[in-house]
Amino acid sequence: MNFRSLNTTGTVEGYVVVTKCEKKTSKKGDLFLDLVLADVSGEIVAKYWDFRQGESAELAVNDIIKVRGVLQQYNNQPQLKVDRYRFITEKDEVDLSQIIPSSEYDPNRLFDELYSIASSFADGDLRLLTVSVYDEYKDRLIEWPAAFRLHHAMRGGLLYHTLSMVRMAQAIMREYPSVDGDLLIAGTMLHDIAKTEELHLGKSGLVDKYTPEGNLLGHLVLGCMDVELIGTRVGVGRETLLLIEHMLISHHGEPEFGAAKRPLILEAEILNAIDNLDARVYEIEKALLDVAPGEMTAKQWALEDRQFYNHARKSISATAKLF
Repeated sequence: MNFRSLNTTGTVEGYVVVTKCEKKTSKKGDLFLDLVLADVSGEIVAKYWDFRQGESAELAVNDIIKVRGVLQQYNNQPQLKVDRYRFITEKDEVDLSQIIPSSEYDPNRLFDELYSIASSFADGDLRLLTVSVYDEYKDRLIEWPAAFRLHHAMRGGLLYHTLSMVRMAQAIMREYPSVDGDLLIAGTMLHDIAKTEELHLGKSGLVDKYTPEGNLLGHLVLGCMDVELIGTRVGVGRETLLLIEHMLISHHGEPEFGAAKRPLILEAEILNAIDNLDARVYEIEKALLDVAPGEMTAKQWALEDRQFYNHARKSISATAKLF
């Protein structure tokens, strides 16, 4: 975290975005705020023990605040004991690019690279479908995160996650000639298209909640509906739509993870595998960024509550190298 040290007692202050905020009750029966605070350099767990209902300022996910507190250790992990906080004002002259987690690549560049790949498809139907969907969704794709709190939950994260997966798909195509490359990459490019309808963006440009459509239908079903609507409108063949729609509704792999069907074609199986791999690598590397060599991470609830060891044989980065 880019906190400024105020003295030798561990007191620091800085500008952060709230990525988690829950009111909880201590063993003594007192309310406190259980927080996760973030900036572009990472995130930290924080506790505000002096919260007073009706007196303390109410915080919500995506609020940008100035915070002061003391850095401590809890279960061998850094934690901030918050002493005070306030909402930022114009007088603070805050550079949001240093606070809001964002893709290290210009989202327009990511979009152009993906659009170029789709435009090169040999299959006319897949080219028409993918380009038409990207034309319609460009404005949202460029700014949307890929998730609420988990992998690639940053501005431009959706395109970043997508291009990272496309790079993996291209490598797999070279190793397995039986894979239909255009089908695999088209499905990869479209698999999360409806995250733009499932996730609501707050004032910070990060996701603050799920939309009603996201809660009731989810991005797998919404994406299938989008592909059907746009594909039918531009004249894409029925078989092509069927295959892509199957890839979209099955890319979570198992029903307990939200899949409407398990993958039943080769390209759908690969899509599920690379989606899962990209998300998990991102989460592990992100966790390791906050851990010294030879130490273990905190338990990662998104990864079966496992702790990961930083062997430090290579430098850690939470981002793939796409160009």
